Amino acid sequence: MDSSVVGKAAVRRVTTVLIPFLMFCYLVSFIDRVNVGFAAFQMNKDLGLSSSVFGLGGGLFFLSYFLFEVPSNLAMRKYGARRWIARIMLSWGLISGCTAFVTGPYSFYVVRFLLGAAEAGFFPGVILYLTQWFPAENRGRIVSLFYVAVPLSSFVGSPISASLLGLEGMGGLHGWQWLFIIEAIPAVLLAAVTFFWLPEGPADARWLADDQKRWLSARLEAERRLQEETAPVRERRTWRVLMHPQVLLLSLVYAGTSAASNGLSLWQPQILKSFGLTNAQTGWLNSLPFAIASIAMIWWGNRSDRTGERVASTAIPLALSACALGACLFMTQLAPTVMFLVLTLVGTYAFKGPFWALSTERLGPEASAAGLAQINAVGNLAGFGGTFLIGVIRDATGSYALALAPVLVLQLMGFVLLMATRRHRAPAASSGPAGLH
Repeated sequence: MDSSVVGKAAVRRVTTVLIPFLMFCYLVSFIDRVNVGFAAFQMNKDLGLSSSVFGLGGGLFFLSYFLFEVPSNLAMRKYGARRWIARIMLSWGLISGCTAFVTGPYSFYVVRFLLGAAEAGFFPGVILYLTQWFPAENRGRIVSLFYVAVPLSSFVGSPISASLLGLEGMGGLHGWQWLFIIEAIPAVLLAAVTFFWLPEGPADARWLADDQKRWLSARLEAERRLQEETAPVRERRTWRVLMHPQVLLLSLVYAGTSAASNGLSLWQPQILKSFGLTNAQTGWLNSLPFAIASIAMIWWGNRSDRTGERVASTAIPLALSACALGACLFMTQLAPTVMFLVLTLVGTYAFKGPFWALSTERLGPEASAAGLAQINAVGNLAGFGGTFLIGVIRDATGSYALALAPVLVLQLMGFVLLMATRRHRAPAASSGPAGLH
């Protein structure tokens, strides 16, 4: 059989088997990360949490995520994706459920810090894992498909979280407590499935034909050798990877969009509710921007792969997101606010696929684990700062519009720095003897 036919069949088979499962895992993890935004409708009043306290607690998640990101990714390389991803899912599910039993600011801080430590490494670990399955020319689309779990988590999770608040008083528990307990269960169950089912690589995939395994192994090995010779970041020592100018530059670029996506995931429900909506109305309306962003994200990732261009495909959505978020600062009515939030999230999420494809092309094989983790870690550190500042500015000014200003500054900084990466063009991926065309 023609090698290009085998290659297309192999990529298609891996996509249909692995990506839906990994998407669902990430969807569940993100629901557990941001459901506190809906719990806040009741929890903040019950526990006496101010916006500043809530913002700090929400931000501590990203601080611990930053601290444990690189060690977690290095551990995954040592122990294997199957064991390590299962461990991550089990620990985050249990800790997320424990949020139901916080009693005040300090216990809230502790649980959110522990949740970030537990989940650290999941996203860059999966990105690293996907490089062991997909050739470089497919990664914009594949990362977009995987990452669409994030906006989908708000599209699916928002109405569910809002409805769970209606369990107020059942069994002597508040609705927000039931929210955390019920939404933690899927992560624990998925941890068991991951441990017993997830293959480490193509050679372990019983659902791939032998010729497909050989094609993937040969193609990925050829790309690995090319990356060893030509990738801008080819350091082997972890500290040199972490401090490499290219890694730091990409980290700061990612910081802007990470602050926007994480900040809006946590605060957008409260921004919308401030217009006088009910919990149910807020849940459904909050899901709308994420639904539209999901569609745009997949389309843009496909476009980036077709053109093979990464920097402009990353810069255009980042610019769109920054402009739309800037417009939000001047909105006082619900309809235009929602419209610009939609555009902000469309840009924020369309950015992801091309950006992570660009990042994997800039990192050599030995630098990938630490480099991907560092980029995501710095992004989540920006998530900490952005989330905390939104709460502080909201308390000080009473305005959600002004509270979003620091996120806008980070996005503009990311756009400027991204333009600087044009000087460091990654080599074109070799199609090899069995390239996809």
